[in-house]
Amino acid sequence: MDLIKAATEWAKAEVFSSVFFIVFGTTFVLATLGFWQLGKTEIAKAFIFPTLVAGIFLLTVGLGLFFLNKSRITSFPETYQQDAPAFVASELDRTEQSIQEYQLIVFKVIPLLIVAAALLLLFVNTPIWRAISATALAMFVVIVMVDSNAHARLKDYHAQLELVDKPTELP
Repeated sequence: MDLIKAATEWAKAEVFSSVFFIVFGTTFVLATLGFWQLGKTEIAKAFIFPTLVAGIFLLTVGLGLFFLNKSRITSFPETYQQDAPAFVASELDRTEQSIQEYQLIVFKVIPLLIVAAALLLLFVNTPIWRAISATALAMFVVIVMVDSNAHARLKDYHAQLELVDKPTELP
């Protein structure tokens, strides 16, 4: 197994995945412009700030992941060449920590926030809070969709790293 190839493919997949955050962030910002220019009702006007905040957040996350993983693609070979065992150990630690963060944030905290936003949408009748909860629901669903795929890729990459880290047994 070529570890550099696996690391590079993982980082390229992360770059591609970050594009979805950018696309959805841009969509939220465009929706903000639509609500601002065309919104005549109180509820339409209430969506302006929540969709803008969600769009900026998703764009920031997407662009941050894009540039972070883009730089990783070029640094993997050099880092591996300098000290292969240290590269594998640092990648194992990083992926293990990231997997734990995904399991906590994406699969426990965000579903609780989805439930809270859904309950808020059901029981609060003011336009601004309905707009905030509907926008939050949409944003959290986007995050779960994108990050559940990223989590699966990260687990696969971590498993490949573990295979490299294990010493081979002599027959």
